[in-house]
Amino acid sequence: MKPRREILNRPVVLLVEDELLVRLTQVEILRDAEFWVVEAQDADEAFDLLKKRPDINVVLTDVNMPGSIDGFEFARLVRQGWPDVGVLVISGKVAPKPGDLPDGTHFLQKPIRPEALVEALKEAMVPRTLEA
Repeated sequence: MKPRREILNRPVVLLVEDELLVRLTQVEILRDAEFWVVEAQDADEAFDLLKKRPDINVVLTDVNMPGSIDGFEFARLVRQGWPDVGVLVISGKVAPKPGDLPDGTHFLQKPIRPEALVEALKEAMVPRTLEA
């Protein structure tokens, strides 16, 4: 494990993606962009991490994932329980309908260029996080 001191100046992203190859690709993109990445394969695992990790700045979640809730519902629950955490929802299959995304949540349609993903994550973070 890398020393915790290294992450102090890096935004922490909680990546929620069930498809391993997609998740590994996104982790590489985010680490190359100087994000610290914490991974979860579904909403249940992600909630556990949110409860344990107060340093998470932004959540990146897919819409379709295993478990009892999808990415839209997960985004709503994150916004309610962790209002200071930014949320970016992505999907290649489903576009949000009116009311699917809570206020302050961002959405990108897959496929996503790496630069667009990084920029969208920065926009999704709350302003105090960007200044830190």
